[in-house]
Amino acid sequence: MDLNTMSREELAAELAKQRARFERYKAQELRLDMTRGKPGPDQLKLSEPMLEYGMVEGGISDSGIDCRNYGQVAGLPEARAFMGELLGVKGDNVICGNNSSLNMMYDTVCTFMLHGVSERPEDRPWFEDKARKFICPVPGYDRHFAITEQLGFQLIPVELRPDGPDMDEIEKIVRSDSSVKGMWSVPKYQNPTGYVYSDECIRRLAKMECAAADFRIFWDDAYTVHFLNEEPAEQLNLIDACVAAGHPERAIIFGSTSKITFPGAGIAALAAGDETIKFLLSRISKQTIGPDKLNQLRHVRFLKDKAGVVAHMKLHAEIIKPKFDAVEEVFEAEFGSPNETVLDWTRPEGGYFICCRTQNGLAAATLALCNECGVKFTLAGSTHPYRKDPTDSYIRLAPTFPELEQIRAAVEIFCICVKIVLIERLLARCEG
Repeated sequence: MDLNTMSREELAAELAKQRARFERYKAQELRLDMTRGKPGPDQLKLSEPMLEYGMVEGGISDSGIDCRNYGQVAGLPEARAFMGELLGVKGDNVICGNNSSLNMMYDTVCTFMLHGVSERPEDRPWFEDKARKFICPVPGYDRHFAITEQLGFQLIPVELRPDGPDMDEIEKIVRSDSSVKGMWSVPKYQNPTGYVYSDECIRRLAKMECAAADFRIFWDDAYTVHFLNEEPAEQLNLIDACVAAGHPERAIIFGSTSKITFPGAGIAALAAGDETIKFLLSRISKQTIGPDKLNQLRHVRFLKDKAGVVAHMKLHAEIIKPKFDAVEEVFEAEFGSPNETVLDWTRPEGGYFICCRTQNGLAAATLALCNECGVKFTLAGSTHPYRKDPTDSYIRLAPTFPELEQIRAAVEIFCICVKIVLIERLLARCEG
């Protein structure tokens, strides 16, 4: 029965039942962590052969570069070509760095803050605009928002839908305000919903009229090959769409092998138009004499190409899909199907997260109760700029790292807490 249609007596009985379940779990003194999207140990083992000496023996790449020495600020040519294939561009339009794409995003925003987006005199440093703003599709990725918040941007939330952000709203914003310098996006298997932007959404982003000529789209393609089914979803390439629309420098695509191989020891890359690549390299060359080319070499030799990555990611999917399925099974057992009046949730076909939505005003209380029972989730509000979800309803679940039975226990506790908090609200209304 839907909790919202129960009588006061039925609600009281149901609350007693859920409280008893809660106390049984609490007595177990569990310590379960569902806060971050990390690969589990079994996933990390898949890439251990990459660490064998044979992957870098001699340290000389196929193009004859000594990877043990300085040089190649843009990255090993083979690695640039490899990451270009993953990101859908030519290797010449790629800068291949060390392990963190988030680091490359931060550095890119900082570069534009200090120097503007190009060598052209009219492209002034972003810091000169004291009212600078950034568009943030919500729910979204907290670490993206933190970058632009720290650097003094006003963050503008825009609703994210199953086919992408509200394009009518975005087009209206960028058309009228030259202080809007950019937007964040996770276009495929989005964090935290798992949504995939439609090709129509991508075309509209590419061709929209912007009051700021230096408007840039920061396109975090972190999950482009992180599928849960047979093959990754097909999606229009944003840079191709921008070139076709006459805005070849609008998009900057970021990606990495962080959840393909080792999050702490992968390779990261960015892709952009010719002018942007040249401009960024002129700045990066002042920061470094070159990235870790030995690591780039071992990645290329281990993964080989996109087909090799897809084959590797099928092994990942065999490990993590049962964990996503376990979440769905518990949700269905507890609630039936997603329901906006009790608990709604996404059913992603890739990525690392499931996004849940409670009734407005219940997310923080639900997570506080989960924590009391020994289960930690990402903090309420983290899916929104300034960590403030105005509806207090969005909750992100990260099911990849824990063991399968731990996931079942954590999600069951989560469901119990959702019910307790909702029933207490309903009973308070009855009393009122």
